[in-house]
Amino acid sequence: MKNQIHYFLTAVLFFTRIPCPKWVNHSPEILNKSSRYFSLVGILVGGISGLIFYLSNLIFSTEVALIISMISSVWTTGAFHEDGFADVCDGFGGGWTKERILTIMKDSRLGTFGVIGLISILALKFINLDELSEITTIPLVLIAGHAISRFIATILLYTHEYVRDIDSSKVKPTTQQMSTKSLLISAFFGILPLIFFNNPIVFLTLIPLFITYLYMGSFFKKWIGGQTGDCAGALQQVAEVVFYISLIVIWKFF
Repeated sequence: MKNQIHYFLTAVLFFTRIPCPKWVNHSPEILNKSSRYFSLVGILVGGISGLIFYLSNLIFSTEVALIISMISSVWTTGAFHEDGFADVCDGFGGGWTKERILTIMKDSRLGTFGVIGLISILALKFINLDELSEITTIPLVLIAGHAISRFIATILLYTHEYVRDIDSSKVKPTTQQMSTKSLLISAFFGILPLIFFNNPIVFLTLIPLFITYLYMGSFFKKWIGGQTGDCAGALQQVAEVVFYISLIVIWKFF
């Protein structure tokens, strides 16, 4: 149990700005094992974002509360996944060879494709969450969205080989393939929040989410031969938006 707590706190330390005890280290071995708790970290981040939305909505309009909650989630993670998404937009938008794509993705500067990508995906999140606020409980949606999207990202870590040199990588936990045990733990925490909708129809969202994983996974495989941490971050961002869109479609047509 102590080891599992260590793995979880390591995931919290690496993927958020939340302070952790000083004894929590981030050795390569522990970092890789911490991937099993990516989805649980998503529940934590979604819970913080959902709480901020609830409190803000007591004072402000739904739209303002949504923006504040989105800012809180970005602040909590240090824009970790958004940065990966922007890097992927720049890399695959401006590169035509594996080497060039990886070089651009390593560049800390933000390019045109990254800016457009971030604006687009943040706008999609806001618009869809605003529409969902008229249908269901936003805090639960945020918790589920952050958790399930991180589970989808861990599937990529499980199935695709890491393709960047370890020494030059910004995201070292993904340099080794996940174990089946870690994937199952991630799946448990990723799918768990769906139960609290008290409507089994929400599990239909897993279909478009899995299709999203298949498409983006094959895209990454085609161009760079596998995945990087940035690719996992990009998949998390896209999967989160796909989940919100899927909820809207389900409630409108089913």
